[in-house]
Amino acid sequence: MTFRILLLACCSLLSFCSLQAEEKPARNVVLIVADDMGFQIGCYGNKVIHTPNMDQLAAEGTKFTNAYCTTASCSASRSVLMTGLHNHTTGHYGHAHGYNHFSTYESVKSLPVMMNEAGYRTCSIGKYHLAPEYIYHFEEYRNKGVQGNRNSAVMADNAKEWIAEAPEKPFFLYWCSSDPHRGGGPGGFSNFNDDPEHYPGIEQVLYEADDITPPGWLPQTIETQTELAEYYQAINRFDQGVGKLVQHLKDLGVYDNTLIMVTSDNGPPFPGAKTCLYNPGMNLPLIVRSPDQKKKGVTTNAKVNWTDMVPTILDFCDVTPQPVPAVRVGENRGEPNFAGKKEPQKFHGKSFLPALEHEDPQGFDAVFASHTFHEITMYYPMRVYIKGDYKLIFNIAHQLPYPFASDLYRSPTWQSVLSNGGEMFGKRPVYDYLHRPRFELYNIKDDYLELNNLATDLDHQKLLQSMQEELQAFQKKTKDPWELKWTYE
Repeated sequence: MTFRILLLACCSLLSFCSLQAEEKPARNVVLIVADDMGFQIGCYGNKVIHTPNMDQLAAEGTKFTNAYCTTASCSASRSVLMTGLHNHTTGHYGHAHGYNHFSTYESVKSLPVMMNEAGYRTCSIGKYHLAPEYIYHFEEYRNKGVQGNRNSAVMADNAKEWIAEAPEKPFFLYWCSSDPHRGGGPGGFSNFNDDPEHYPGIEQVLYEADDITPPGWLPQTIETQTELAEYYQAINRFDQGVGKLVQHLKDLGVYDNTLIMVTSDNGPPFPGAKTCLYNPGMNLPLIVRSPDQKKKGVTTNAKVNWTDMVPTILDFCDVTPQPVPAVRVGENRGEPNFAGKKEPQKFHGKSFLPALEHEDPQGFDAVFASHTFHEITMYYPMRVYIKGDYKLIFNIAHQLPYPFASDLYRSPTWQSVLSNGGEMFGKRPVYDYLHRPRFELYNIKDDYLELNNLATDLDHQKLLQSMQEELQAFQKKTKDPWELKWTYE
């Protein structure tokens, strides 16, 4: 009799546990990516711009101060965000559109595909900018009425409609605005000063140029101030959509079990930032709000980069990717081995979930970056290694003048420098910006603007050599074709 009672109790307990497991809410992910946005956000210390929604997410989660893209241009950076791999491993060196036609090797498996294989619904809303589609395939693309991916209110409504179709199922949403990338208008930021109703659902918020002090890496001119005023307007437009999206998540009852990540593909669309691995181009905002956090409003100094995003998302969702075909190396770099052999999915990054509640977590003290140039007609590969307070830049094509993306060259800020015969761009000589040495070494804690190159300083030669060796080892490990330049040049 006692045995039967014990057996019944065990069965009841197992049934209860099974019921609890079935009732456990789905763990969802929303990855929000702005286009060309730097630290021009209230929670990062900007006193002029109005970004209450991103500020609120930072107050509820974690703000990273040392988060870095690995390549400072749109399409290439997004390929890293979606694969957890550096571009030189996947082949997606630059823009997928136009005459560039960069794309990812067929042996690579992307995040939306991995999530879908794990039973997740997947949806892309807004800017996509990846190739080929079958490698970066989402189940749904909800872009009706998004007006060039700049009407973030409609983008948020489209997300709500999609989530509401099956809110009980786990989902991965990739939500990407084209703001604040340059578009139309005097300064190129697709402003609508003369048409406040241009984007229905968005409130027009204007900024006065005289109220804005440009950061030290930009010229202190009226042209720069005017451009920044329009740039701030575009960021505010993006922030309004973020707020509306968050409210929809709450209304649908999924907010409390959803990981929200807000970041940018690269830095502001000005010379010295976008397309460049100086700090303004690669040191970017990253705001993460995890429902698992007990400590809120954290500012962490953990060094992370965009190869860490995929491992972090998979870690949060407790997803182990299916094995992938082994890849040949050498002449057939990137081609899958169809002999049947498979191996575990590997990434260049790691999960930063352990860093979310710590100001100075251990194990997050170094990052690498690998940038080529996003247009096939230009060539300027750069590799970067940041360790502790120091940053090493390897300008592989240092013999060439630094190239310009067309939108940066046309910017009123740069054109004003040219027309005035200026010798300085911000605090950097124009000549030094255009003509760079093979190696640059900076103490970015004391010299954030990277003006004092320590690579030729006698007191730093031992550090320089050590960081060079570690950078080359990283290139070898990740099968970087440009590693050959250490030997042949």
